[in-house]
Amino acid sequence: MAAEGTAAAGGGAVGGRLAKDSLLRSKCPDAASNARRGSARSRDAERRAYQWCREYLGGAWRRARPEELRVDPVSGGLSNLLFRCALPDHLPSVGAEPREVLLRLYGAILQVRAGAAPGGRTPRLGRGLVRSRDGVPGRGRAGCRGRRRQPLLCVGAGLPPAPLLSVFLQGVDSLVLESVMFAILAERSLGPQLYGVFPEGRLEQYIPSRPLTTRELRDPVLSAAIATKMARFHGMEMPFTKEPHWLFGTMERKLLDSTPSPVVFCHNDIQEGNILLLSEPEDVDSLMLVDFEYSSYNYRGFDIANHFCEWVYDYTHEEWPFYKAQAADYPTRGQQLHFIRHYLAEVKKGETISREEQKKLEEDLLVEVNRYALASHFFWGLWSILQASMSTIEFGYLEYAQSRFQFYFQQKGQLTSFHPSS
Repeated sequence: MAAEGTAAAGGGAVGGRLAKDSLLRSKCPDAASNARRGSARSRDAERRAYQWCREYLGGAWRRARPEELRVDPVSGGLSNLLFRCALPDHLPSVGAEPREVLLRLYGAILQVRAGAAPGGRTPRLGRGLVRSRDGVPGRGRAGCRGRRRQPLLCVGAGLPPAPLLSVFLQGVDSLVLESVMFAILAERSLGPQLYGVFPEGRLEQYIPSRPLTTRELRDPVLSAAIATKMARFHGMEMPFTKEPHWLFGTMERKLLDSTPSPVVFCHNDIQEGNILLLSEPEDVDSLMLVDFEYSSYNYRGFDIANHFCEWVYDYTHEEWPFYKAQAADYPTRGQQLHFIRHYLAEVKKGETISREEQKKLEEDLLVEVNRYALASHFFWGLWSILQASMSTIEFGYLEYAQSRFQFYFQQKGQLTSFHPSS
């Protein structure tokens, strides 16, 4: 989700809101205590930031006094807490150490998965649960999702039943794998640099930038650039399992079984808050994808469809439930084809394709994407139910889940009469 105003970000989504001292305006009976815990955790993070920066960054960071370090919350992260940490201006650098970094602290879901139960409760291993995938559950979303490892753990009274939790925690079981992926993407200049990793979170490169707004997703120039970025992301070879376990097993697959879609390395959460417009781009490429917690091998159709679904949601709304949904903002056939043509242009770069072949590729992908839009709505609807029971961040998770399911049934009905060439 998009952040408010100008923001600088690291590898996670920058949008939505950080937990506040005010009471959560939620239907959940534990909302007030959740809000207080989130605020206390934020203050504790500011105190501990000095030690983390000193230990992992070295150089001038070791010479700075605790009171000199600037630690400012970054607006964003409905599952993670984000802070900008900076050296004082008067303290010179010792070597090549960065002068400012982004501190990311994993949220409640991530802590549970890593074995630290919220509220100090003792976690127990949930029966029948699949291990977590290469990223942490909860959508680093800068928006409402928060973008995760160790054996999957389930807190007896604090989590939903094991079958629901397993929807979100599939795949590999080590937080290390996400850091490996983050580092690989940084080396390929596809993401921020990684400076430090510790059980509670990590230190990332602070990039002067701002996330896109929901309205900017429909800008033809930016939409074409996003399509190209996504195509390049899908073309990467990564050292992770190539089996697309991320979706299937979490929902009925009858419709998707009849919809062929290649398995590629997917971002799985390309929404406006995870697309940064760089303030000082090094080349003509002014966009950067961030927040890779959900990245894994998955079906191409899901990644594109998920992006289209995000056109509907604006997470910068200042009042409860802190998002707005406009069904009319779902991309039109023409807008979808504009995106698809630029996506295919990157994928098929260097190949000679006839006009007839090109048209068939476009129409086939259009059908594929609109069917996988159902999977996006269903998945994030379930994810939001899980967040509502655990997150300390102020957001209408249950309302958001209801909205996603409403769109699921609405689009499912439309698919029965969907004709791609009409």
